[in-house]
Amino acid sequence: MPYHEFQCSKCIPERKQHAVVKGEGEDLTSALPLGYLNTIPGTISERGCAYCGAKHVIGTPMKDVIHLSHGPIGCTYDTWQTKRYISDNDNFQIKYTFATDMKEKHIIFGAEKQLKQSIIEAFKACPHIKRMSIYQTCASALIGDDIEAVAQEVMDEMPDVDIFVCNSPGFGGPSQSGGHHKINIAWLNQKVGTVEPDIKSDYVINYVGEYNIQGDQEIMIDYFNRMGVQVLATFTGNGFYDDLCSMHGAHLNVLECARSAEYICNELRRRYGTPRLDIDGFGFEPLGNSLKKIALFFGIEDRAQAIIDEETARWKPELDWYKARLTDKKVCLWPGGSKLWHWAHVIHDEMGMDVVSVYTKFGHQGDMEKGIARCEQGALAIDDPNELEGVEAMENLQPDIILTGKRPGEVAKKMRVPYLNAHGYHNGPWKGWEGWVRFARDLYNAIYSPIHQLSLLDISKDEIPTDKGFETQRMLSDAGLPDEVRNSPDMREYTGKYNCLKDLRKKTYPPFEHNVLADAV
Repeated sequence: MPYHEFQCSKCIPERKQHAVVKGEGEDLTSALPLGYLNTIPGTISERGCAYCGAKHVIGTPMKDVIHLSHGPIGCTYDTWQTKRYISDNDNFQIKYTFATDMKEKHIIFGAEKQLKQSIIEAFKACPHIKRMSIYQTCASALIGDDIEAVAQEVMDEMPDVDIFVCNSPGFGGPSQSGGHHKINIAWLNQKVGTVEPDIKSDYVINYVGEYNIQGDQEIMIDYFNRMGVQVLATFTGNGFYDDLCSMHGAHLNVLECARSAEYICNELRRRYGTPRLDIDGFGFEPLGNSLKKIALFFGIEDRAQAIIDEETARWKPELDWYKARLTDKKVCLWPGGSKLWHWAHVIHDEMGMDVVSVYTKFGHQGDMEKGIARCEQGALAIDDPNELEGVEAMENLQPDIILTGKRPGEVAKKMRVPYLNAHGYHNGPWKGWEGWVRFARDLYNAIYSPIHQLSLLDISKDEIPTDKGFETQRMLSDAGLPDEVRNSPDMREYTGKYNCLKDLRKKTYPPFEHNVLADAV
């Protein structure tokens, strides 16, 4: 068994089973670290809780909703604005968050009165918003407040509003993944089927497990519209509350992030017979194959191929430019959940980079299995690492860049290792053909930053060179390249706009093909 023991964790021997090195000729059963277990006491985990997984990851991206946490203000603050879940309604859900602000007196005497008052105040403060999601926290769960009863009382008094309740206390699972499950099933049980779908096309999907980080959803919607495929609801990025109530009317559930949203897809298949199809929006080949799969389901393969040909011709020369300068650079892929297997192989195949480590804070065995299968031999795979283990891994692996969250990323910067925010992106969107080039550009900018080169100089002991002149990224990245690559007329740097969504939001599409008689039958 290829377990890896961190020197910093020798005092916690159980941690040894949570890290492995991918060895030669080993199958996945002998190379899987333990995962999705309760955090071992003493390891100081950086995981989020089940409440965070429900509200922050899945609930908050709904754009026409007041998101209210029934608990202390700190819970709400921790899940506010830390991801760029943008929307096309002026980002209401990013600008505002709401809490009942439970205090010690509410723990003693109950907080249902405070909850009702907060609900009414929130609706009055935002009269144009008629939908609300309420999230239970540890505090309100422990004292047993009946949130559903209070919500129903408000809806009886204010018939134009609708309220969804998610009982997702922080202790509801080993990590935020437990909250994913809870909100998936709660939404299905409470809301799906309460609104009849508005069918406009012969090809109708739900786009599930997509949260519109910096516009990812809007990029993908463009491809679907160009194929003539109607997206009935997006669960949940840039999604409307009422559209998500009509998910039962789709012909197909297209699933992006399996870790956060496979639960609702599986239940929709069981209850309504809606098939599930897993796709991947990152990378030229995976994205092209994903569009082909959707098109094959509906029998419109030629439409998908036309998009693939057009987008590849436009963006491949730019991806090739970055690949020539990123090849053989080492990357630690530490993003959390599904991105570790969405990215592991395609970063290597399409950008030439070597994935030397993968980790997940909250993933299950299946996530690690796919991630390890897709990364290079010798890669270090870690479940739920703490800060000291991350530092030790960086010291041993000496990566050129790390893809991770803000907290581990700040530690990496202190160690003079550049990082990109894998959760909220640096200059996204990163999905789509253009998005993948933007991702490559961000990697290039981080690795070859002249400012980063200065950080490698320790002014406390190193002699400051006086013979160096002005340096640019291009000078650093092209120093060892052959002339035919450096001066290639077939490759070019990114030529897209800073804001690629502005024009996309103005775009119009032909009416969907729709056989109304077929619906009637």
